Amino acid sequence: MGSVGQTLVRRSMLVLVLVAVLFPGRPAQLFAAEKPTIDVTGYTIDAEIHPAEHTLTATAKVTFKALAPVDTVIFDLHGALRVEKVTDSTNIALSGERGAEASLRITPATPLEQGKSYTWTFTYGGSLENDAGGPVEGLKLAYIGDPITYLLYAGRWFPMTGYQTDRFTAAVHVKVPAGYTVVGSGRQGQGKPADGGETEYDFNWDKPGFPGTILAGKFEPAVSPAPNIHIYTTAAHKAAAEDYAQETLRVFAFFTSAFGLPESNQINVVELPNDTVPVFWAPEIATVAGNRIGGKGDYRLLANTIAHQWWGSEISPASMNDEWIVNGMARYGELMYLEDAAGRSALDTAILDVEAAALAYDTIPLTSAGRLNVFSPEFQSMTLDKGGMVYHMLRGMVGDDSFSKILRETLTEYKDKSIRTSDFEKIAEAQSQQQLTPFFAQWLDGTGAPNFTNKYAVYRLGNNRGFRTIGEIQQDLDLFNMPVTLEIETEGKTETKKINVVGTDSQYVVDTFGRPRKVRIDPDNWVLKTTPDMQVRVSILKGQQLIAQGDISGGLDEFHKALEANPQSSLASYRIAEVFFNQHNFQSAVNSYRDCLRGDGDPKWTEVWSHVQIGKIFDITGQRDRAITEYRQAIQTNDNTAGALNEARHYIQVAYKLPDTP
Repeated sequence: MGSVGQTLVRRSMLVLVLVAVLFPGRPAQLFAAEKPTIDVTGYTIDAEIHPAEHTLTATAKVTFKALAPVDTVIFDLHGALRVEKVTDSTNIALSGERGAEASLRITPATPLEQGKSYTWTFTYGGSLENDAGGPVEGLKLAYIGDPITYLLYAGRWFPMTGYQTDRFTAAVHVKVPAGYTVVGSGRQGQGKPADGGETEYDFNWDKPGFPGTILAGKFEPAVSPAPNIHIYTTAAHKAAAEDYAQETLRVFAFFTSAFGLPESNQINVVELPNDTVPVFWAPEIATVAGNRIGGKGDYRLLANTIAHQWWGSEISPASMNDEWIVNGMARYGELMYLEDAAGRSALDTAILDVEAAALAYDTIPLTSAGRLNVFSPEFQSMTLDKGGMVYHMLRGMVGDDSFSKILRETLTEYKDKSIRTSDFEKIAEAQSQQQLTPFFAQWLDGTGAPNFTNKYAVYRLGNNRGFRTIGEIQQDLDLFNMPVTLEIETEGKTETKKINVVGTDSQYVVDTFGRPRKVRIDPDNWVLKTTPDMQVRVSILKGQQLIAQGDISGGLDEFHKALEANPQSSLASYRIAEVFFNQHNFQSAVNSYRDCLRGDGDPKWTEVWSHVQIGKIFDITGQRDRAITEYRQAIQTNDNTAGALNEARHYIQVAYKLPDTP
């Protein structure tokens, strides 16, 4: 294992579920929150893919309606693609020019009339071999080559507007060399022969949505655990395909039970190369990086991606300020599946990590997130994780039955449509029969989270009537107004009571028969809140993200902040050691791994992996006997998290060596 940190972050800190957050990139026109001037309603695309030459040639007929009288229309098109010509429905050539960030400005022969529909034809092509010209610097979202070609909707490989908000239909015809399989959205069958020995695949998605993703590759025959589920992998991941197919079947069945029937019962899980985002979705499609197929714990990533068939594909945000509705529910859907598969304790553990991610960039309201770059850590953290926590808290407030009704009614009422935050709020209040204005005002239109403190005194009641606890819950948000559960652990049974926490000070009185031993606020963690332990988690998470972006100094600063808050944090010391190890600063790495072992032991896996990593350092520095001692200590922990014991046993037999640097 090259870096246990990378594996364990994937399993426990799924704020990184979209590696796009690791590439903040430049703000692109594609993601700008500007008022639209046109509404694209449909595409007919004829594309020819040449993997050996890394080239695409395409013709796209774009049908759209003018939302205002305009004399210039701006589309987005990958900067590496050259436009040969643009014509209107009468075949008159239109003038145009490239703008900033690969925008494409087209001037019609006469200004567009508001409310009128138009069809323009774009003829274009070019080489898609690297990230040059893409919407996110350093990240490939459109690539043509072997063994897998991917043209993701986010890669803007066709002229587009209104990323994730402007729904459209699409008929796509793709020609590829013989031996390639193509996957897209819409009815799919075997390819048909085309000119020049090529094969043509035809797709037709006739419901308004986001069907602009195409994948082509030398895939193995699809593994199909059911007639509607197909797994496409290359030969390198063929062995894991069967188990992954069964997991896909379970995930799809769970979400169908939880959310209702999707707009299509087909799902194609397709392998992606490892040099792009780890996952992406489109109608009927869930793409997953090859190194994430079959990994232990990666079913959460799969669940999150498949949840987008409902939350993102079936309904979509009206603007990027409403993105939390779909991103947040995809995250919480992932957690619901985790709870179903592994129990409530697994959900409780995962929620701690989601809380940390929700608080990491909590500086602007969720309903203002549209001003951020979609691929920034801030946007992803807010819409995925704080959005997920909004759903978790809403479930805690209204109960499971009402929560399920809210989700199903949202999907029913806005099927194949876009939804605004105000629309969701109305549905939530109608289905729960609760007045939720204070809840949404706090968590959607505000920032911050309460830091609860509890002061109380216990009095014995006369005539053997038990005990009375009189207390006060304090927190620092003046506008906070939300019921919070209080748990009173007594010498007899444990009592719970809902307390309406309003403002900074809220009093309560609870009578119990047994003497109270402990009083806890929000024992089941239904409320997003700040605590000293949570601040440590937030700092470590932000440090991990900065390290992943290449900001080593900034990452170390965050880890040291965590240690200032909790000098015994084993995880913070481990992350620091990891940085030093990767820098080949082995003495400092050993010191930090030793600090980790002397710390609080949270999480437990830090112990076994510290011994493994120290053993590697001793091997690197020529101290074989000391290395074997560390590997044996690792084995004695009996903790095989992320294959730690397997690695320790291996290096007892064969000394660890640093991999060759290219």
